[in-house]
Amino acid sequence: MSWATRADLCALVGSDPAPGSLLLGPVPGEGFVPVPPAVREALRERSTATLAATGLAAGQRAVLSLNGDGDLAGPLLADALVPLGVSVAVVGPRGRMRLLAAIRALRPDVWITTPTGALDFLARLYLEFNVDPTELYLRHILLVGEIETPGTAQRLAGELEARVTSLYCDPIFGAVLAWGCDGEWRVGDPASLGLAPLERDEWLAVAPGASDAPLSELVLRPEWGGALAGVALRTGQVVRGSPGASLFRHTVGPHALVRGRWLSLPMLRRALGTIDGIAGFRVALSRGERTLDELRLRIAFERASLVENPMWARRIREAVAAITPIAFELETEAASEGGATEEIVDERGHHLGLDRAEVARTAGG
Repeated sequence: MSWATRADLCALVGSDPAPGSLLLGPVPGEGFVPVPPAVREALRERSTATLAATGLAAGQRAVLSLNGDGDLAGPLLADALVPLGVSVAVVGPRGRMRLLAAIRALRPDVWITTPTGALDFLARLYLEFNVDPTELYLRHILLVGEIETPGTAQRLAGELEARVTSLYCDPIFGAVLAWGCDGEWRVGDPASLGLAPLERDEWLAVAPGASDAPLSELVLRPEWGGALAGVALRTGQVVRGSPGASLFRHTVGPHALVRGRWLSLPMLRRALGTIDGIAGFRVALSRGERTLDELRLRIAFERASLVENPMWARRIREAVAAITPIAFELETEAASEGGATEEIVDERGHHLGLDRAEVARTAGG
């Protein structure tokens, strides 16, 4: 078995997919992973079995307010629910009024969304729509795609009077591999997911979801076939002790998870590299008192004359919009002495760093 990170995906899968393949783009613009029909069916069966274990059953109706990339594989989740006999509507992650209208029209038993999306919708029910959450008659909420803020599940369960379950979808294929409730996690197929030290390519005996897991990384074992069969694929998702509400508590490497989407630092570097006069940049991530993740991009210019230049600000916004739909605040400054810098500062405490070995050393892993 060979070891790889997500940065190695394009080289591993090649550029000539088999006919009829579903092409998945974990980070659109970085390349696509081909999923032949037989592999797709194996992934769907695996996901369906995991979803069935959460208690979903025939006759239920579900609404998915998810998109199709990052850890928010809405259409793939819907495809896995259909064999259970669940009727599914995928309404997308944006537009809380549209979501409310969809829920009222469909009268679903099940709602699948992100943790922050659920909290944001709950707040708007009170403040904007003047709706009692219990009037929606949701019975089961499944959360996916983000690292949960502590207490999220308890609050949703109490105010919506619903059962809350967390899902783990792998960041490459979007397959549902594990589910958790009250901090207890179960991996559907232990052969598909394992743990490895951040700085060494070797398997740990501890299983994902165990309460005694050391600082380690979730590693995907796509033994179901396809171009990645026989590869131990590092996910960039980091486990530290008891998993809690999310199977992983942190991320590491050149991809940070923001609003359920993967933000690629290499892609950001290339996009900003086309604009002259930029000496460096700083990505700041926060959640704070607001419900949703916030992204701030601070640009350091080589020339002070560019700091307040609206044309350069517009060029930066367009360059970033070409690689991610995540809304962001733009800040500019003149570069200080000491050369160019590129960094991610995560005030949420989620992203540990770009270099796995360095993170392992500083965190005592």
